[in-house]
Amino acid sequence: MIHKRLRPFNTKQTYPEQNLDNDLSQGVVARGAMVFLRGQVSQDLDTRECLHAGDPGKQTAKTMENIKMLLEEAGSEMAHICRIVVYLTDIRYREAVYQEMGKWMKGVHPCSTGIVVPALARPEWVVEIEVTAVIPDAA
Repeated sequence: MIHKRLRPFNTKQTYPEQNLDNDLSQGVVARGAMVFLRGQVSQDLDTRECLHAGDPGKQTAKTMENIKMLLEEAGSEMAHICRIVVYLTDIRYREAVYQEMGKWMKGVHPCSTGIVVPALARPEWVVEIEVTAVIPDAA
């Protein structure tokens, strides 16, 4: 294993009353060059067009697609995400966002923090996700 994941768990056990299935950890010890991505949203990174206004699930899918693309451009990949911070504008979006995010993060076990905020930079955005990843040292 490239990164040491501290106390990995799945949200099915931690939040049994919620319909979630996310692989997370209490902490991650990583070696290599750090990659810090700014908060990503449902936006076409080439045209700056906002996509999927008001739909938390579709916004999360596009956001995760952007994160994957940017990490690959940096020389990293989804498996090397160590920390993820999720900003929601409404707690009721949590299940849709985390279900979609969980599809992209299966088996990764990053540290995760979720925060509900009154608004994001544009009113049509309902979720923003920030990640910290690593480009592992060469073996």
